[in-house]
Amino acid sequence: MKRVSFAEFGGPDVLQLVDAEEPHAGPGRIRIAVRAAGVNPVDWRIREGQFQKVRPIELPAGVGQDASGVVDEVGEGVEGVEVGEHVFGEGSSTYAEFAVLSAWARMPEGLTFAEAAGYPSVVETALRIIRQAGVRSGQTLLASGASGGVGSAVLQIARDRGITVIGTAGAANQDYLRSLGALATTYGEGWVERVRRLGHVDAALDLAGSGVIRELVELTGDPRKVISIADLAAPELGARYSGVAGSVPEALAEAAGLISRGKLHIPVEKSYTLAEAAAAHIDSHAGHTRGRRVVVV
Repeated sequence: MKRVSFAEFGGPDVLQLVDAEEPHAGPGRIRIAVRAAGVNPVDWRIREGQFQKVRPIELPAGVGQDASGVVDEVGEGVEGVEVGEHVFGEGSSTYAEFAVLSAWARMPEGLTFAEAAGYPSVVETALRIIRQAGVRSGQTLLASGASGGVGSAVLQIARDRGITVIGTAGAANQDYLRSLGALATTYGEGWVERVRRLGHVDAALDLAGSGVIRELVELTGDPRKVISIADLAAPELGARYSGVAGSVPEALAEAAGLISRGKLHIPVEKSYTLAEAAAAHIDSHAGHTRGRRVVVV
């Protein structure tokens, strides 16, 4: 089979489309014929070696953790899913023709494979950090860098829970944030005052790692109310860094429910082939994403 792999840490040019042995579903796992894989910032951060001190990997290594596809192997002990079903979920080395998933759910009706591949990690992350922020109905959450996948999920999940969200993004994405129910403003000079004019901030999320932790602490008045998923140095300023996933199966089940009820939709901004994985990482690293980017197999 074909898969995207890298044999050394570095820039996008280390990614290679190679022939590899097919993986197989062990106990508690399923294998899918991949139809699409989600492109996440964590993918290129791992490729660069940013997590080697905390989550070391051996090289050569595959790329990707989110995927959608058709079940073609069911491991020992797995119940409730059959060969031929369409699922989306999380696993490893998902930029490939076949991948093994450790968590999955049936794809909701009407969802394309490309759309489904964009949900697993971002919804788990959004649910986790909203919970960690401790915000509840009637309060206001600030999401810095809100137009990407996680931000798109945060805005919609928060709105469904009665939480007001202020979102910052580039000028081109202001209408997109508003379409998801956010009070929107641009980042850049004067953004803190623009946020203040929109309302009191009870908690804040740093979704882009753009060096805004000090300002988010200033806006909330308490570093414990600031959570980052992108700035490893956030704890140095008293804020929290959230990088360990919670229950992915529970998150996928909640995502499926939200999607089925019409409460969650994350658009696919751009899709790539396996051979274009390097371009996908370049674009992901550049930011300014509206929704999700996916690799279509």
